[in-house]
Amino acid sequence: MTISLVGSKAAPSQFDCYDDLAEDEPYFVIRADDPLSDSLVELHAYIGAGQSGAAHNKLAEIMALTADHAPRPSESPKYRETFAISQSMEAWRTAKQAAERKAS
Repeated sequence: MTISLVGSKAAPSQFDCYDDLAEDEPYFVIRADDPLSDSLVELHAYIGAGQSGAAHNKLAEIMALTADHAPRPSESPKYRETFAISQSMEAWRTAKQAAERKAS
């Protein structure tokens, strides 16, 4: 059985968003090289689909994977930048929503 890889530069997802990103829109990439990547993407899908039970189970799996050793230490610059990107995403979305309300 061969797995058809999707979501790469060579085989973008049907919903690939890079060309649709606004110039100032923050984004975050989870690469397959990250040991938590598949679990995090699956968790995102479960949450987005409203499957709270499956999301809870997946989160428990992720917590078990990281219980003994986190993939990167909390003092890592990459770890801190992840939170900065998250804050930027929220600020960008909030500003966009405010501008849309003002325009309507």
